[in-house]
Amino acid sequence: MFTVAYIANRFPAAVEPYVGQEIQELRRRGVRVIPCTVRRPDANPNASNGVSYEGDTLCLREIRVLTFLRALALAVRHWRRIARLLRRVLLEGKESPERRLKALIHTCLGAYYATQLEERGVDHIHAHHGYFGSWIGMVAAALLDVSYSLTLHGSDLLLNGAYLDAKLIRCRFCATISEYNRRYIFNHFAAVDMEKVCVLRLGVDVVERSEWRRRVARGSGCTLTLLAVGRLHAVKDHAFLVRACAQLRDRGLNFDCVIAGEGPERQHLESLIREHRLQDRLTLLGHIAQPMMDSLYRPADVVVLTSRSEGIPLVLMEAMVRSRIVLAPAITGIPEIVIPGKTGFLYMPGVLKDFVEKIFFLQKLMRGEDCSSVSPLDWIRHAARVQVLHNFNRTKNLARFGDRFLQLNTNSRDS
Repeated sequence: MFTVAYIANRFPAAVEPYVGQEIQELRRRGVRVIPCTVRRPDANPNASNGVSYEGDTLCLREIRVLTFLRALALAVRHWRRIARLLRRVLLEGKESPERRLKALIHTCLGAYYATQLEERGVDHIHAHHGYFGSWIGMVAAALLDVSYSLTLHGSDLLLNGAYLDAKLIRCRFCATISEYNRRYIFNHFAAVDMEKVCVLRLGVDVVERSEWRRRVARGSGCTLTLLAVGRLHAVKDHAFLVRACAQLRDRGLNFDCVIAGEGPERQHLESLIREHRLQDRLTLLGHIAQPMMDSLYRPADVVVLTSRSEGIPLVLMEAMVRSRIVLAPAITGIPEIVIPGKTGFLYMPGVLKDFVEKIFFLQKLMRGEDCSSVSPLDWIRHAARVQVLHNFNRTKNLARFGDRFLQLNTNSRDS
């Protein structure tokens, strides 16, 4: 049986359902998958998305002295297999001493991971995301003399791409979620064989067509409802949304804004909301479980995204398949799903004035909607749903992932 060790920085994680879904797809095709998490998994019982992980997921944070000594022995015995990687860490590149030290620690964890997998008959190691877990997986693959691949999303490629040159050169194949990312790799990593970089898109479940709503129909007194969904992390830049809400209020817009998500930025955002006196306009909902997503999107007039960096975020797919109007920054792979004026709206990234003007523009269009006829926004709502059904359908895209994953591994084993 073909055996794949599948490593992620954290598995399961509620904000990364696609990891569990890919593991399910491979298992459905008869692949034996050994999940591995570098950090402890989420306590959220919904995080696994139905994947059975109890008892078979390896957690690298549970270090045992005897296993660690075996790992050191393995690294010494096969040091030639990782000599090139150690040379890259110690002598090449422009990384800081702190970054190099972390890479050495992750190399040790890679040896530890290899020791745990040594007797499990692993044929291939796949790392989801290009963060430090991918270095651990790559080192383990080298020590075990098996093949290695990885999936790149957004920030792991565009913002935190540590040692990606080594990871991309050494991998059997690299899957990435957007054409933008593939072009970025082509432009920034000239030594990488682009034939092994493929675009495998994510997707969401197809929900039943919901009834289109027009909350701001006739009259300026109706309240516009804005929704943002995402981790409370600096890269998501919810602080930008807070500042935008302050301007919307100062310019007389009647609106409510809710942010669904949890993370390290919560305290900062709460302080910012108080500073701008937005307690009655802007609410932090915390984490919302996936089964509650319909009730979250249903009252939203506009779903907004304010990230500084993204791949192609699931929140846009979830909103668009529910026929919601979306407003997002024109960055990275987002224009591959949000076509301005056709499937949604874009604003100039980081430009507060453009974001605010787009909100007023959408409010004006919604105020002019007549419940008895089809409006221009209705065509956009329909086109948004069709875009997801055709290109970001989870079932179809998981099938493509499974086909491509097995094809690339089979071709390499046969050659």
